Order: sequence, then structure tokens, then C-alpha cells
Amino acid sequence: MKAKLYNKKGEKTGDITLPESIFNVKVNPDLIYQVVRSQMSIRRQNSAHTKDRSEVRGGGRKPWRQKGTGRARHGSRRSPIWTGGGVTFGPRNERNYKKKINKKMRRKALFMVLTAKREKDLLFFVSDLGVSEPKTKNMTNILSKFPVEKGSTLIVLPEMDRNAILATRNLENVDTVQAKDISPLSLLSYKYLVLPEKSVKIIEENFKSDLTEAKKT
Repeated sequence: MKAKLYNKKGEKTGDITLPESIFNVKVNPDLIYQVVRSQMSIRRQNSAHTKDRSEVRGGGRKPWRQKGTGRARHGSRRSPIWTGGGVTFGPRNERNYKKKINKKMRRKALFMVLTAKREKDLLFFVSDLGVSEPKTKNMTNILSKFPVEKGSTLIVLPEMDRNAILATRNLENVDTVQAKDISPLSLLSYKYLVLPEKSVKIIEENFKSDLTEAKKT
């Protein structure tokens, strides 16, 4: 399959051939949801923590004798029913929120997101960004040639490009990621995708084994 290929001036220069196994698959929203939820759970910081009765200070001796005082029996001030005592069923920082998703599901979800972005015209293929200097105005000029000004944009770089990264750093709602590091969560965090031609080849190379398996089935 083919898609429009633009230069950094926003002019159409020709077509780019895309692997259908990546950019033209059946979209399953439920699978995408499962994978994104799994990736978000991995990033979740488990910082909320309350102390139980074994962790709070004090309570080494019995508050008062067992009988004869007319008051209720108590064995320790660390009891949850005492002020300053331990907390019952409070949040604990040893809880594991991670949800396991296998490799094939993650790969399929990634292909589905790329397909959905292409079908909704939210994906732009560029022959070469060509950021010669790490200046914000250079990247601003390039992005102004595409209809992405009012939406968040993710630029998928084929490799580590210091100039492109520095030129994007001060732009609001614009970020960069290397093609080898893309994931369904990173793609869905932005409305538009700018994908250089070299990045497409890197994505295809990284998932060559998956494409071979897909053709067999």
C-alpha cells in the first residue's frame, strides 16, 4: 500500500510504500485498551503507604490494668482504634500494580494504533526533517507546514538526533521519540504523528519476524 510523502516544506514529493502488516491491520479497541492499561500500570508509582500496628511507635506496656478500672480492656496503644495507632487496611507500598501482557499482544496493539492514525489522517510521512541547527524556530517552521498546530504532536526519529530533540524541547505539546522505542501508549499520548521515511524502515526492520509470522498465517 502507498501513502503520501511530504518534504519538510509540506509539499508532496511522491508516495511511500508501507507494509500492510503494520499500517493496514484490523483495529481491535479492546486489545489496545488492555495493552495501554498494562503499560500505564508499569509506570504507576506506588508511594502511598500507611503504618500498621507493628510499625508505629509506642505501646510497649499495657495502658492500664486488665480489671477494676471500669474501662474497656486494652493491651497496646498501637491498636488501630487508638489515636496514633496503626491503620487498618490502609494503602501499602509493597502492592504490585503491574499487569502482564505478552509480546504478541503489544506488537499487534502497536500496529493497530499506527493503522488508526493513518486512517484518520493523523499520520504524516516526511522524506527528511533535516534540522541543521538546534533552534526552536527551525522545528516551528517545519511543523507550521503541516496541519498539526492546534494538536499535540509526536515526532518519531529514526535515530538519536540531538538537533531535532533540542529544537523540540521548548515547544508545547510537541515531543520526540526514537522509532525503536515507540509503544501504543506513547503514540496515543499525542494526536498527530510525524514519521520520517527512515523511521518507517526501522520500524519494519524491528518487526520483521512478526511480519513473517503474519504472512504464514
